[in-house]
Amino acid sequence: MAMSLHHQEQPGPQGLGADDRRVVELLYRAFSDGNPDLLDQAVAIDWQDIPLAPHQQPGRAGMKPLILAFAAAFSDLQITILDMIGQPGRVAVRAVITGTHTGPWFGVAPTGRSFQIAIHEFHAIADGRLTHTWHLEDWFGWLGQVGAWPVVSTEAGS
Repeated sequence: MAMSLHHQEQPGPQGLGADDRRVVELLYRAFSDGNPDLLDQAVAIDWQDIPLAPHQQPGRAGMKPLILAFAAAFSDLQITILDMIGQPGRVAVRAVITGTHTGPWFGVAPTGRSFQIAIHEFHAIADGRLTHTWHLEDWFGWLGQVGAWPVVSTEAGS
């Protein structure tokens, strides 16, 4: 699973450096490739993922099972970076996640439906690794796309 990247080198001291761009791209590639070991090159051991997903443990080790869960739930998951803006030590990312819902996710049985959701993330970088990630994904939109929202009651008289 190859990740689509659409960037151009940003020159100058205020532009995003190649090393910072590389670690951010590795984070997203870990998800697209279903390879949690890529996190070892991308994030600090005590990396803070804010907010944590339900049942996610903190740090790099806490994200690795989540990457495997993504791979199990979405057979063709891709993260495409649309914009990456930053300066040394700080990066903002606008991206989309696409895939097909082929395994359970958030308690929703596989639907076989394709989806596309927006993500917006801000990363702090030090010593060549991500130290913090603040993120927002459109999981509510995902629920609608896979047909899990609105919830339709099957009880008689409802």
